[in-house]
Amino acid sequence: MATHLFDTLQAGAMRAGLTARTKESKAWFKKKIKDMGTVNKKALMKDGATEVTTNPLPGQMIMYFYNPKHRKTLPYYDRFPMTIIIQPAPGGFHGLNLHYLSPGVRARFLDDLMDTAPKNITDKTRLKITYDKLNATKKYKEFAPCFKHYLGSHIKSQMARVPMTEWEMAVFLPTESFVKVRAETVWRYSRKQYSGK
Repeated sequence: MATHLFDTLQAGAMRAGLTARTKESKAWFKKKIKDMGTVNKKALMKDGATEVTTNPLPGQMIMYFYNPKHRKTLPYYDRFPMTIIIQPAPGGFHGLNLHYLSPGVRARFLDDLMDTAPKNITDKTRLKITYDKLNATKKYKEFAPCFKHYLGSHIKSQMARVPMTEWEMAVFLPTESFVKVRAETVWRYSRKQYSGK
């Protein structure tokens, strides 16, 4: 049975009179999601707002369970990536797994990315961003620790597409599932990588 987490949050934001992608709406979503505590990842995959996909396209955000090929030697990895697809890659795709950034940085980085999106966003809108564009300017410096190569043969579930209309909420969901180290440790390593400190 599908859950309706995104719809519930969206309805609450509307009742609160919030405008999407504003400082107020981000603060509201962040607090509401924090108050919820844990999120059932399997239920989230079947949320009424998401859509199962077998062929994700560049510019779409997807969620899935993942078991890396080199998991034994990796210092850490995320078992439940939240990935914006950038481009096809051998055996799978390159994408930005936003979980590698702390929630606040994640939201700011997504804001910068959304500057490339059309003004009128629908459930089918895709982000128009390339690796070359990400790598060409300091504006997107946070992309470095997020840019990953995911292999289709190591995806261990269906893939759920998150419509762009829900991204503002999705970035605050505590669905990161890091193995070997705590999320806070990953975020600290990522901060060193993109800031050079």
